[in-house]
Amino acid sequence: MNDKDRQKAKRWGLWGLTLLWAIPIAIAVPGAIPQGSAKRHAQSPEPDRLLQQGFVQSQQGQWDAAVASWQSALQGYRNARNQDGEARALGSLANAFQALGRYADAIASANAARQLWQQLQNRTEEGKVIGNLGNIYIELGNYKKAKELHEQSLAIARESNNAEGEVRTLISLGAIAGSEGDYEAAKRNYQQALTKATAIGYTSARATALNNLGSAYHALGQYQEAIARYQQTLELAETLNSPRFQSAALAGLGLAHANLQDYDRALQYQERGWKLAEQMNSKPLASIAAANWGFTLWKARRLPEAENKLREAIAIRESLRLELNDLDRVSLFDTQARDYSLLQQVLIAQNKPEAALEVSERGRARAFVELLAQRLSDSNIAAAANVEPPSLPKVQEIARQQQATLVEYSIISDEQFVGQGKLKGKPIALYIWVVQPTGKVTFRSVDLKNLELPLEEIIKRSRRAVVGRGINQTPVGDKQSTPERRRPTSQFLGLMYQLLIAPIEDLLPTDPEARIIAIPHQTLFLVPFAALQDKTGTYAIEKHTFAIAPSIQVLDFTHQQKERLLAQTSETREDLVVGNPTMPSFKEPDGTLIELSPLPGAETEAQQIAQQLKTEPLIGNSATEIAVRERLGSAHLVHLATHGLLDDFGTGIPGAIALAPSGDASTSLSLAGDGLLTAEELLGLKIRAELVVLSACDTGRGEITGDGVIGLSRSLIVAGAPSILVSLWAVPDAPTAELMVEFYRQLALNPDKAKALRLAMLATLKKYDKPVNWAAFTLVGEAE
Repeated sequence: MNDKDRQKAKRWGLWGLTLLWAIPIAIAVPGAIPQGSAKRHAQSPEPDRLLQQGFVQSQQGQWDAAVASWQSALQGYRNARNQDGEARALGSLANAFQALGRYADAIASANAARQLWQQLQNRTEEGKVIGNLGNIYIELGNYKKAKELHEQSLAIARESNNAEGEVRTLISLGAIAGSEGDYEAAKRNYQQALTKATAIGYTSARATALNNLGSAYHALGQYQEAIARYQQTLELAETLNSPRFQSAALAGLGLAHANLQDYDRALQYQERGWKLAEQMNSKPLASIAAANWGFTLWKARRLPEAENKLREAIAIRESLRLELNDLDRVSLFDTQARDYSLLQQVLIAQNKPEAALEVSERGRARAFVELLAQRLSDSNIAAAANVEPPSLPKVQEIARQQQATLVEYSIISDEQFVGQGKLKGKPIALYIWVVQPTGKVTFRSVDLKNLELPLEEIIKRSRRAVVGRGINQTPVGDKQSTPERRRPTSQFLGLMYQLLIAPIEDLLPTDPEARIIAIPHQTLFLVPFAALQDKTGTYAIEKHTFAIAPSIQVLDFTHQQKERLLAQTSETREDLVVGNPTMPSFKEPDGTLIELSPLPGAETEAQQIAQQLKTEPLIGNSATEIAVRERLGSAHLVHLATHGLLDDFGTGIPGAIALAPSGDASTSLSLAGDGLLTAEELLGLKIRAELVVLSACDTGRGEITGDGVIGLSRSLIVAGAPSILVSLWAVPDAPTAELMVEFYRQLALNPDKAKALRLAMLATLKKYDKPVNWAAFTLVGEAE
């Protein structure tokens, strides 16, 4: 390596692994003093020495030592009031924190560096830090934000004729494309970057592009092409003396040989890669190495060893999520989900179904549970971080506590799938655990490999069979049922019944009023369990009482919330009923003005329910967002009959409830009086209602993640409500109003919300036989 390339290596760093086998280059802020800034640095000789020392340590993979050097340099630059040096130290720390898996610290340091470069009007350095920030978000799985940042970085690189910056950004954009499954686009970006890097003698970027090009071939199943490029990367990494690149190349080589069933050679590569990651204390690399090692042991049928390695990988990956905000935790988890799926397969292969259930629970709704723990411990972040996933005895205790049959589903993806980021393989099996109120656990498995249609498509068609004219269109109630009409049987509602209920039918309660709490997984959250049909055309709701939950552990927390509310409540509290508020308007990101239509049927519904509950409804102009916010903290029961929206309004959390705007409030969504009570805003409220009913369209939908459905129901439970009633599609006015009136009538007779909902559904079914009219609503959380 020539002197020029050594200087580039010191300046830009040789790391940035953000994907399973791909390395978008991450920019370490320059270690060599660039021309034109010597005067500034001459005033800070000791911080300069520490900064350079940190670069040397980082090149050797000594990231903890580099952090110590750069933190000392940062303090020295601040004491000397040297903003240029301060920005460089902060940018370097951001890179080190990313390598160590300390993502929250990495983001904070990168943003601080970016702000300083903006103040110094140094566009070139600002562009580098923006690229670094984009690479952090690639590792977190937030590809939309990462792409926005890298496009900014690329524009800055091109306007300043920064060829090296352009190369780095092309590599990162390729990594984003690969993470989204567009491997041809990824290859084009990598090849373009490789050509440019070779032309300008940028060896570290050349190694990165080669490794990532190998990852694209790998994902396409072209294993020999991938191996050739991984081998070239390894040779360059040894020339550069970069343990980080070596570890990444070894991870790719190991996995490719495992895919070729050359397990002995694969395990040799993986052990070498693991040791390098351990030496660097790089948690992201160590977790990848352990997961790949576990996969190879699984394919070699060395099951106990595979279990140990996968547990090790999961433990490391869970530590990476600490200190992140909620959305970043959810996003990062979705990049790690395949490890939980594979470990479940390994455990089932060893005839350990109870241990597999514990892993299934461990791999769902973790950020949700941590938010709930934090809220229940009065914002004690440490308590939230220490919450443990439930053991088998705890799961059994929750089933007894709920006096319900718990049914947990887990979609198992093809373990041979080679992909990056959040991509998953084709579903090959459905694991089902039934936990009875006695604590007895039974496991069943459903083979999905021979389905004529993909599972996701079957779910879509079953929903289409319910709604008929399109999921997002507001239907009109169909004509009333008559005894002479023969009930139609839907092919796809029947097929979903055969997949989800028939395999465990002998384990379910025969008493139709005995509660079943389903814990769906992935797209199963969209399934209308009540409307599934057996072979005789009988709907599941006619035989069973259903509720759902994101995880068994969430049920434990909603139970605690309910008990806490009961203990705190001595005074009589009024109910809050809202119907047909004066609708707000808002602008889409493209500037289109959206004006929501009035809902006269919702107004009638609210008036009828308010009369039942002996309270005054908020209607029209009185149903302002501010008025509703004020009463949410004291209401005993909340019923909102209005529009539900699926947009995230730039917050990252889908869902909003339409209410009346206050006065001259603008359409800025940062204002509490804009008339849109968003899911993000709900997270910040403290709700004391025992039940919140969202009698609106699509209020149970949102973004489906490994943490469950990110949307209104999740936000309301975190805010304090133990029970939520939400809808899975656009609901028709007349049948919905009748269903809700009957629901509250039944609830007055019996406090079991799941039972009241079932009886209301059955009453509506007698009058309006199509499921679109009665099957949309589902109870989330506590039933009692």
